[in-house]
Amino acid sequence: MQKIKSLMARQGLKSPQESMAELSPVENLRIPSKEELRELRQQPIDPQAEQEIIDSIGEVYFSNDSFDMVQHELEKLPPELNLQELEEYRDKLKRQQAAVSKRVADLILEKQPSYVKELERVTALQTNLQLAAVICTNARRQLNVAKAGFTEASLGLLANQRRRQLLTGLLKSLRTIKTLQRTDVRLSEMLEEEDYPGAIQLCLECQKAASTFKHYSCISELNSKLQDTLEQIEEQLDVALSKTCKHFDVLHYTKVQMAYTLLGKTQTAMDQLHMHFTQAIHNTVFQVVLGYVELCAGNADTKFQKMQYKDLCTHITLDSYIPCLMDLCKALWEVMLSYHRTMQWHEEQDRQETTPPPDELAASKSDESIVDRSYVKKKLEHGLSRIWQDVQLKVKSYILGTDMSNFKFDDFIVVLDVISRLMQVGEEFCGSKSEVLQESIKRQSVNYFKNYHRARLEELRMFLENETWELCPVKSNFNIAQLHEFKFMGQCRSPSVSPSRQAVSTSYAAQEDQSLFQQYVQDGNPFEMHIEEKEEETEDVLASNGYESDELEKSVYQEYDSDSDVPEELKQDYVDEQTGDAPLKSGSRDTIRSKRKSDYCLNKANAPILTNTTLNVIRLVGKYIQMMNILKPIAFDVIHCVSQLFDYYLYAVYTFFGRNDMYESSGLGLISSRLRTTLNRIQESLIDMDPVGENAGVHAPTEDRKEKVPSPHLSHLVVLTNSETLYGLAQRVVATESLACLAELFESLQSHLDAMMPAAKKPFLQQFYSQTVSTASELRKPIYWVVAAKAIDYEQMLLMMAGVKWDIREIMSQHNIYVDVLLKEFEQFNKRLGEVSRHVRIPLPVSNVLWEHCIRLANRTLVEGYANVKKCSNEGRALMQLDFQQFLMKLEKLTDLRPIPDKEFVETYIKAYYLTENDMEQFIKNHREYSMKQLANLVNVCLGSHINKRARQKLLAAIDDIDRPKR
Repeated sequence: MQKIKSLMARQGLKSPQESMAELSPVENLRIPSKEELRELRQQPIDPQAEQEIIDSIGEVYFSNDSFDMVQHELEKLPPELNLQELEEYRDKLKRQQAAVSKRVADLILEKQPSYVKELERVTALQTNLQLAAVICTNARRQLNVAKAGFTEASLGLLANQRRRQLLTGLLKSLRTIKTLQRTDVRLSEMLEEEDYPGAIQLCLECQKAASTFKHYSCISELNSKLQDTLEQIEEQLDVALSKTCKHFDVLHYTKVQMAYTLLGKTQTAMDQLHMHFTQAIHNTVFQVVLGYVELCAGNADTKFQKMQYKDLCTHITLDSYIPCLMDLCKALWEVMLSYHRTMQWHEEQDRQETTPPPDELAASKSDESIVDRSYVKKKLEHGLSRIWQDVQLKVKSYILGTDMSNFKFDDFIVVLDVISRLMQVGEEFCGSKSEVLQESIKRQSVNYFKNYHRARLEELRMFLENETWELCPVKSNFNIAQLHEFKFMGQCRSPSVSPSRQAVSTSYAAQEDQSLFQQYVQDGNPFEMHIEEKEEETEDVLASNGYESDELEKSVYQEYDSDSDVPEELKQDYVDEQTGDAPLKSGSRDTIRSKRKSDYCLNKANAPILTNTTLNVIRLVGKYIQMMNILKPIAFDVIHCVSQLFDYYLYAVYTFFGRNDMYESSGLGLISSRLRTTLNRIQESLIDMDPVGENAGVHAPTEDRKEKVPSPHLSHLVVLTNSETLYGLAQRVVATESLACLAELFESLQSHLDAMMPAAKKPFLQQFYSQTVSTASELRKPIYWVVAAKAIDYEQMLLMMAGVKWDIREIMSQHNIYVDVLLKEFEQFNKRLGEVSRHVRIPLPVSNVLWEHCIRLANRTLVEGYANVKKCSNEGRALMQLDFQQFLMKLEKLTDLRPIPDKEFVETYIKAYYLTENDMEQFIKNHREYSMKQLANLVNVCLGSHINKRARQKLLAAIDDIDRPKR
């Protein structure tokens, strides 16, 4: 043991007890003393007993390091101490301690070699650690030297440089932040300059920069401010977009679209644009109508501003209706023009952006652009019909808001013209047929036209009843194109139109090839043209006294001096009846005159014969066609009314001058079946034969009677009973020829009317022309027959013929006196024709009809006179032929009419005297034109000469058989 201690002392090691003291509390066990160890060794060793003692130790002594054994044992003492028990308990504890100590000592002795060996290793480790401490001390000293000589000098410079770079970056960031803080001022300036793309670009760049510096606390507030600014820009951009709806500006719209492209809201912009167009239409029409309503009301009553647009339209007055409509259409035109130009702008952009992209990034952007362009294109195309539908509905409300039945015709035509121009705009705008506008204007037109036409028929009746049938002097070159009402047809203009106006007209016609949007794409308005067109030219259709000049008038009168129209041979008291020759010196002159008399008043041959009423009807026709031209849906109604104007005029002329009960008995077929059918149709469909207030409940209903007009009455100023005026021949000529001129006018308009007429109604138009217009000239026969029947005294001729003896036995060389009397009557008739022609031109067809009637009546009077003969010889028949030949020879010098009417009628009757019985029977069957009396007289006169009584009875029976069906 002493050797171990000495070894430990030489190595500087502590004793095991000292070492144990330095151990942790867990290892800090009590070491037995020498005496105790000795005692322990002296005690007998019983391992089992020792183990039992150790096991009897309480668990608490092995619990933790901080266990206080003394305190524990003291706490276990009972309240009342017993010395003996204490000593026994102490001995027990000692035995336990001794057992533990012995066990520890045994363990120590058992591990002694290992302990020594480990202790040596610890000693070696201690030596190595001391050496490492010396090395570290030297290194630190060397490092202090390096720090003083290198780090503080060189690396300090690098650190300063790095700090400088950081501060420079910080300064740059601060300057950027400062710029960002001042951006709102620049943005406001750019918005005032309407530089929306620049403002959005700047705002987006600021937002991007702000996101870079978001780690600064001041940037968060700026970020929200920039977002508010961007929203404000979008609001102003929306306002700017709405401005393009009324006044499209290419630069302005380009900026707006670029701005929306930067925002990535191209499709949203298009949706907004259509909303703005719809709103613009509503606001525009409301403001226009409101302005006129307040202007007409004369006060600023706020109740109008709160009204609906449809109700507001009902407050428009008649005086302001057309100006308001014009302004309304002008305003709507501006909106549609803006939309049209918007589409053009996008089409142009599509053409420019069709180039292929150079790289993939551009390709992806191009794909997005294609999608946007496709959306925009479809949206714009779809919007065309929507915009036009809104326009139609607004104009429809305006049209139907006022009752137009009391409008003047010219004003209503202006309305139709404006709406027609608006429908043309709609067709060019989106290809629409404008059904809404057509239906609304058709409703107004039908209502207006019924009232207007009814009033015009009444007006026409008034004109006809006050018409004196005097010639209305018009120029020889008169045509309907010279009237204001036919200007719209674009026919040849009057010579009075100035070349400058014609040049303007030519240039305007050249523009017709262009669409309205092409003509007015830059400036102007298609609805401003109506104001210019209202400046009508002065009509130049009337002539002075019906002549082109005073010299012409004088030359006309000189042609017709007192006896200039009477051949010289008729002025002689005696004319050679064998030859009928007149003095040679006047023959050539009379021949020339007879050829010049084919048309009375030759120098006015080209001037149409018209009356004031005719001109009024022509003007009405022009107005009706103008309305029909503008408003095609009511074309049939208009043409039907136009036909009624002609029907009523024709019926009036017939009623005034041609109605006579003697037609039927004349046997001349003066009224054809077609004319009679036409007159009956007019009387049934148009003429109200009942006096006002009589039989109202018995006949046609009130609505049907509204469509009819009372029959007109001839003015009492027109005298048709004076023989000096040939029974109103001048008035008859003016009436019939004005009707003929009217018919010619209708003929010239047939192609135009046919083009306007619906296909299903064209048979009506064709029937009107074939059965009514073409019969106008047929009225000449019944009207002039009255003159011819009274101008010549046929009764006197019959009486004179009755006094002639026809049963003579010798052939006569001298004609009877009644022939001269009849020729004198014709001479007087010819003279009166000349006198009438000084006032009214008598056209060749009229003079031919007059002469035809007179000659036909004279010839039939001759036959009637010959039929009254009781007895007649062959020589008497020869005398009849002599009389008739003399009459024909002198008559041919009075008239150019060839052949002489009914010449064969007389000659055949005279020659029938010589027929045999069989030929006479055949004659009776073939010649129905002769009356029963004339045929019977022919048979009776032939009795005894070459026809016996039996044959006479047979022939009279044949005549009776012919007459029986008529009875």
